[in-house]
Amino acid sequence: MKKNTIPTRDEVLCYLRDRSNWGRWGDNGGAGAINLITAEKRMFATKLVRSGKSVSLSRPFPVIPSAENVKPAQHITYKVDELEGDWKSAHDYYGISYHGPASTHIDALCHMWNSDGMWDGRDPSDEITSSGAKYGSVDAWKDGITTRGILLNVPKYRKKPYVVYDEPVHGWELEAIVAESGLSIEPGDAVFVYSGREAFAKDNGGTWAGKPDWPGQWAGLHASCLPFLRENDVAVLGWDMMDQYPNEYDISFSVHGALFYYGIALIDNALLEPLAIACEEENRYEFMVMINPLFVIGGTGSPVNPIALF
Repeated sequence: MKKNTIPTRDEVLCYLRDRSNWGRWGDNGGAGAINLITAEKRMFATKLVRSGKSVSLSRPFPVIPSAENVKPAQHITYKVDELEGDWKSAHDYYGISYHGPASTHIDALCHMWNSDGMWDGRDPSDEITSSGAKYGSVDAWKDGITTRGILLNVPKYRKKPYVVYDEPVHGWELEAIVAESGLSIEPGDAVFVYSGREAFAKDNGGTWAGKPDWPGQWAGLHASCLPFLRENDVAVLGWDMMDQYPNEYDISFSVHGALFYYGIALIDNALLEPLAIACEEENRYEFMVMINPLFVIGGTGSPVNPIALF
């Protein structure tokens, strides 16, 4: 593909199939590109903490129904009176179907696949069971993910408030933003792509999905971003708008292909506006980030509350 040229469908499939990371990490393949986050990488990330500013990248627990939240989470609080003496307590029940556009969550590598197979070339009929996934599940990351985080601010680069469907984010724009920032992407980094979801929703009836019937139509990253992710050995991609959908390739959620071809962990629906503000205040776009999934054996992902530390 020529620079700044929209790739063909065959080129997009080539990005995925010919550049896959299947088999790259051998016996620890279930953790995917998180293998790039070494002890040295984590130690380097801690040195990025200077001011002590802490920023959550998570949206609130999504209990309110909306066009984006067609399966609202459940939160029930109840009192327990049967304690000794005059002591009382309050308890909670949480229930959530977190995949989709409402909850901030991390996708495990077993979450998606196509006719080529799931992550590492595994057969989903063998690996996915009703009680959980046998391979590429979220428990591979039970020790947490701590690394260097980078924010790529697309609205700032474009000098527009947000990304729209007809103008998706392209890979060459991500390269330009990195160059403009004076930084470089290093293997094992967590890259967060801010597209202005909150500002978009404010101007479009409070929703980012674009239509009341999710998934409808949404703005986001174009398939041309795939080489950027693979060539830079990105370990984690966090984004507020996710893939442009639908696309011209008849490929559902094309950039999600990075999940099961490259082994890159995806943090869907990250809340990045506060992070963009913090980066402006700190006058830097790199930080330490901590991502701690729930320890669910066989889970296809987990709700998360990523924390950026400056």
